[in-house]
Amino acid sequence: MAVPQSVNGLEAQSTEVDPMQGNAGEHPATVGLDVGDRRSQLCRLDEAGKIVEEARMTTTRQSLGRRFGEMAPIRVVLEVGPHSPWISRLLEAAGHEVIVANPSKLRLIYENDGKCDRADAEYLARLGRLDPKLLSPVRHRGEDAQADLAILRSRAALVRCRTALIHHVRGAVKAVGGRLPRCGTPTFHRKAEGEIPEELQAALLPVVDQIGELSGQIREYDRLIEEISTVDYPETVLLRQVPGVGPVTALCYVLTLEDPGRFPSSRAVGAYLGLVPRRHESGEARPQLRTTRAGDPMLRHLLIQAAHYTLGPFGPDTDLRRWGLELAERGGKNAKKRAIVAVARKLAVLLHRLWTTAEVYEPLRHAREKQDLEQEEAAA
Repeated sequence: MAVPQSVNGLEAQSTEVDPMQGNAGEHPATVGLDVGDRRSQLCRLDEAGKIVEEARMTTTRQSLGRRFGEMAPIRVVLEVGPHSPWISRLLEAAGHEVIVANPSKLRLIYENDGKCDRADAEYLARLGRLDPKLLSPVRHRGEDAQADLAILRSRAALVRCRTALIHHVRGAVKAVGGRLPRCGTPTFHRKAEGEIPEELQAALLPVVDQIGELSGQIREYDRLIEEISTVDYPETVLLRQVPGVGPVTALCYVLTLEDPGRFPSSRAVGAYLGLVPRRHESGEARPQLRTTRAGDPMLRHLLIQAAHYTLGPFGPDTDLRRWGLELAERGGKNAKKRAIVAVARKLAVLLHRLWTTAEVYEPLRHAREKQDLEQEEAAA
């Protein structure tokens, strides 16, 4: 049953329909919000597509909460950015339908010769008014998941810093004719300290000390991640059954997907994480392109690392390893690299399957089934 609502003095009708489709035969009233770091531009359209309001406000919780708190429920369109997670949660709590647009689908805005904040806000409103699916809406994770994911991102930042400092120390020593011993990253600061040439000690020993500090902080993050996984995300145990998937990868996977039920099938996760090739087909042309690299880059990087382990010298014998090695042996340009990406994609699908079914992982399930079938055929 239609419920009349007043939107800035205009009468609107809202019915219980799919929010991604709008009302049958009409377009909803829509707000485009071009979010800036300090100030944001608002453009509101009525059901006929006429601009009924343009405004500028500071990008703060108080300002946006006050402005949208006074507004009747309406569709709000903004694009992904540093502020979009908290803004989308704030507006949804105020009863609005929020669509967070994928920036890669907004070339209409970025290639506009008359680009400005007012034009951007209007374009967002008009695109959201016509068909939100054109914007490939992004779903932001919850506030708790975002806070836990920040721990993983902080750990990753420290790991990158430590790696850069280690490369600096090794390169500086090689430049004077020396060479540091091979060792694992966590033990580098201990083994390298006594091997620094005398003429470089004043320059490099403080850096080695800093590497030791970073290693200690990373170990503390590892302890915290293990604790969070055990207490708050017990489903990570299912994922860690797979060799090469440790607590960091498992927790990042769970926090990034958040709800496994939002994927129609496990195979859809590979595309969501950007592990499928781009397509640019035209007529008979079917060029081989790189992967889309969509989705979360940190999780994609972790899955690639797990794939390297799976196909590496220390990877245990599994169906996934056998399949990947067979793919790499087919030869051709970049065969090994493509095999690693393919294994990472299979791994993403496998983890989703384990998560949704809570099955016990069998490393050689397909090999066993094939052997049983061959035995049955031989017996027959």
